[in-house]
Amino acid sequence: MTESLTARTPEPSHLGQLRRERLLSSRLYVCTDLQRFIGDPAAGPVDELDFDALRSFFVEAYSAGVDIIQVRDKHVTVQTEIAALTLLKQVADEYGGLSAANDRADVAALTGVDVFHTGQEDLSTAEARTLLGDDVVLGRSCHTWEQVRDADSDIGLDYFCTGPVWETPTKPGRQAVGLDLPRRAAQLETATPFFAIGGVDQDTIGELTGVGVDRVVVVRAVTQASDVGEAVAALRRQLPA
Repeated sequence: MTESLTARTPEPSHLGQLRRERLLSSRLYVCTDLQRFIGDPAAGPVDELDFDALRSFFVEAYSAGVDIIQVRDKHVTVQTEIAALTLLKQVADEYGGLSAANDRADVAALTGVDVFHTGQEDLSTAEARTLLGDDVVLGRSCHTWEQVRDADSDIGLDYFCTGPVWETPTKPGRQAVGLDLPRRAAQLETATPFFAIGGVDQDTIGELTGVGVDRVVVVRAVTQASDVGEAVAALRRQLPA
């Protein structure tokens, strides 16, 4: 391992500081795929795809109180993902939210999104920092207590997620971690923000806030809602201000 890939404390510029301030105040994080909004990405070249519905979703979500939106779709082309993230960044900047990419550091760098999220088997924190610099907010998914402790002690990470709390079709085959992991994460005596993810909706969010969770990631509860604004408002009402 070279010295450049050794974990270190980020030294962000004003942009990085602003992003981290927004992260600290963030409560509601939404992940979405793309196909439900743009249709079949194989139907034609990216410049012929219709992104109007996707833009409308981004605007509705941020307007209603979503803090972070992540595009996560492994079934579209890289060019489609770049186009979607470029659009997301534009809308996020307009509404004062944070934009996030998943897994692909090259795509995150090209689109200039605010947040880059990884799983346990993706780029390490040091590798991501080497590619993306100190201004990008870095997050990681955690499924065990050991992973939570590692993430919490990683000086280069800005946040982590615990889950899936409940089984969810967005993560087929991934065993649910239940409420114990987010409960223990909420009891850590650190300032590292964490979000609970997996099966979170209007009916289950109260169980999470009941064990000390004050930040959540949702997918279907917002992306499949008939009224995005009302769905977001209902979730926000159950989260701390």
